[in-house]
Amino acid sequence: MLSASFDTLPLSPATLDNLQRLGYLQMTAIQAAALPTALLGKDVIAQAKTGSGKTAAFALTLLANLNPRRFAVQSLVLCPTRELADQVTTEVRRLARSEDNIKVVTLCGGVPLRGQLATLEHGAHIVVGTPGRVLDHLERGSLGLAALNTLVLDEADRMLDMGFVDDIGKVASQCPPVRQTLLFSATYPEGIAKLAAQFMREPLTVKVEAQHASGTIAQRWYEVADRDRLPAIARLLDHFRPASTLAFCNTKVRCREVVEALQAQGFSALALYGDLEQRERDQVLVRFANRSCSVLVATDVAARGLDIASLACVLNVDVTPDPEVHIHRIGRTGRAGETGLALHLASLDEMGAVGRIEQLQGRESEWHPLDELTPAGGAPLVPPMVTLHIQGGRKEKIRPGDVLGALTKDLGYTREQVGKIDVNEFSTYVAVERSIAQQAAARLNAGKVKGRGVKVRVLDDTDGGD
Repeated sequence: MLSASFDTLPLSPATLDNLQRLGYLQMTAIQAAALPTALLGKDVIAQAKTGSGKTAAFALTLLANLNPRRFAVQSLVLCPTRELADQVTTEVRRLARSEDNIKVVTLCGGVPLRGQLATLEHGAHIVVGTPGRVLDHLERGSLGLAALNTLVLDEADRMLDMGFVDDIGKVASQCPPVRQTLLFSATYPEGIAKLAAQFMREPLTVKVEAQHASGTIAQRWYEVADRDRLPAIARLLDHFRPASTLAFCNTKVRCREVVEALQAQGFSALALYGDLEQRERDQVLVRFANRSCSVLVATDVAARGLDIASLACVLNVDVTPDPEVHIHRIGRTGRAGETGLALHLASLDEMGAVGRIEQLQGRESEWHPLDELTPAGGAPLVPPMVTLHIQGGRKEKIRPGDVLGALTKDLGYTREQVGKIDVNEFSTYVAVERSIAQQAAARLNAGKVKGRGVKVRVLDDTDGGD
């Protein structure tokens, strides 16, 4: 599909001007396929991978349906994870900048109810949340949906994987029957059709082929015996030396094996799988996103909804039996005009799955011998940054500027030595250059942030941080 300009859509001049300022010049394929129908008020099922621009597709629709002068919840977006809900909230706020005082509230588990109850008392136009927590607020009577006109199910396949079907059903039953429903999904398992039949009215289905521009992502395949799989991972990393690698495994047991093997060889590696506590998950994601961890080893379920900018490499430790999942995995590298690298290990037992991937991609795989891999030499592959964990977050009114000021103005470090700063409800994470990490932590512990003493610790594999 040829890309089209946003000004071909029935959007307000203020919205079009805001899109221009945000750098949204041409619609992505999923936006061009879904928006014309969605803006007519019809139900839409859209199949597209993460990073395809789907958030803007549903956000522009719900904003077009919104009456800012009516202070009631008019749109509800259900997401599988807190990370995705936070990303969606940020994007909706950016796209809503041209309107006055549109209030977006995030309702997710892993965060105390008290603060959310207080926020809801002040009202909202748009709610973004996870099914369980949204249902909790509906049952308490702290959230009302009588004025709702748009329901969005984002990453619907992931919500099915996580067992949210019943919760989604209960939430949908409390929405007005006359409404618009938009369902977005990366894959289209049988459960999605059942979900759509239950909650949607004559939906239009649009699908953007799960392919990547030829030449954007270099794919290389290596045949391995199962006993050689773990050593082969280190050989690949030593040879290609990617700055950041997302390694996919089919099971959490394999995730743990890979992380243990890599850490034993001096790599900075962390695992992301389903049953991590929210605090652990937050720390893992923050450290990978802020360049203080080189390798994130994850299952498909745990990584869904995860969007990391400028990811250098995707490494498939195991071949997925679902070829669409393979496309989804490798699509996380080579984004925004950058080139990406996708490395795959496959045993003889997995060749059937490789054949299905070739069929979907319409081309043969490019195979290379493991023997051609040679260590690049030089310093070990160590991430350039280290994360400092500060006890205290939004509850203590800490903002990113306070932390930056404490490190630069008070302690004399340069802005270039300070990386990404993430402020959560009760914790703050700041990336600093590896060479100053221990010293910066000690000096922050002895000093103040926002006029108060703070407790700071270093999160680093070499120091036993987790």
